[in-house]
Amino acid sequence: MPRLSLSEQHVLVLGAYGFIGAAVTRTLQAEGASVQGAVRNLAQGARILPGVPLKQAEMRDLLHTQDWLGLLENVDVVVNCAGALQDNAKDDLETVHHTAIAALANACADQKISIVQISAIGAEPAASTHFLRTKAAGDQALRASGVPLWVLKPGLVIGQTDFGGTALLRMLAAVPWVQPLAYPNTPVQCVGMPDLCATVVDAIAGDLPQGTYDLVEDSPHSLSDVVRHTRQWLGFPAARFSVSLPPVMTKAVAALADGLAWFGWRSPLRSTAMTVMADGVIGDPAPYRAATGRKFSPLPDIYASLPCAREHRLTARMTLLMPMVVATLSLFWVLSGLFGLSGLSKASGVLTGAGWSTPAATVAVVFLSLVDIVLGLAILWRKWATRACWAQFGVAVIYMGAATITSPEFWTDPLGPLVKILPAMVLSLVALPMLASR
Repeated sequence: MPRLSLSEQHVLVLGAYGFIGAAVTRTLQAEGASVQGAVRNLAQGARILPGVPLKQAEMRDLLHTQDWLGLLENVDVVVNCAGALQDNAKDDLETVHHTAIAALANACADQKISIVQISAIGAEPAASTHFLRTKAAGDQALRASGVPLWVLKPGLVIGQTDFGGTALLRMLAAVPWVQPLAYPNTPVQCVGMPDLCATVVDAIAGDLPQGTYDLVEDSPHSLSDVVRHTRQWLGFPAARFSVSLPPVMTKAVAALADGLAWFGWRSPLRSTAMTVMADGVIGDPAPYRAATGRKFSPLPDIYASLPCAREHRLTARMTLLMPMVVATLSLFWVLSGLFGLSGLSKASGVLTGAGWSTPAATVAVVFLSLVDIVLGLAILWRKWATRACWAQFGVAVIYMGAATITSPEFWTDPLGPLVKILPAMVLSLVALPMLASR
């Protein structure tokens, strides 16, 4: 079969600014394809993929064949990189992985548009997680439509950037001295992002026969070995000893992460990820090798091909520290407000000593204490967290300025009430880059 020219292909990438979607989009663009991205947030997409034409698309709104028609104008191939790990306030797996994809399949079949589906290892109807079961349902809907189709099931994807499983690996590798691990012996097969993107290119170019392929290296590694290789790649010192976390602790952490997901925090420690890790990430490389005569790079070669720089180590450490930073800021501001309310007479006495009337001082202390509590709680809601950090910094500046004018002696107070505001202000600023999701 002659190779198709990618310069003649018009490709729509769904989930174009995601971990896999962004890499696929950039690769196709570099290969000369005419690429458009379908994204949930146009502003974020423009920041991540400058120069790529983008269309706004919310998968939860694309439930019928006709809903897709506008997106599919002048499109030859759709690459579906969209997906979610677990149900939460923003994601419905049945809708994103199955219902919307079934509608896409029908729309593409009607217009003779090909589909490259990025599925997942273990996506089977009887899989252990809702994530994998809904992925399998979407895969089956695509096959049933008769659309020209490639279903690609990557193992644990190792890329230059980090998200999901890759972010979890780097976060674990960033723990100093000790290496904590759940399920250290679970088998894992990886695939490098360059190999995954090259496979997508081969499918669109006609170099890969239609079908279903597991994109995995030949031999599995234990999870502890994968983390060790990740630690070496990042340039962190080897752990002095390892700690295998008991299942009860793993389940407790996963339950906490699941709860936080409803507040917008998409932690890689959620129960779906933990269940997948417990089951292992194992595929069969034989069908791909039989179709192409090639195999995928093993884990050591994947990491050897990826440059590692200071920013990768910094991101790994910031990912590890972010939960503690957010929790500390929340606790600081909530306790500050509660202490203000519980010590109302003493706090208002400072203002009356500066010339305020007792009623005005009381109202001011109660109001400001409630502001502190609200700011401490607001940072726990992911959607508001960035604005809460800026508000915390601004309110702290106001507190310092007002206190310097009314009670400058607090600067030399042995307990340092004003001096202690400074690190809290700085911590709010430190949290801001941590909160950038991509």
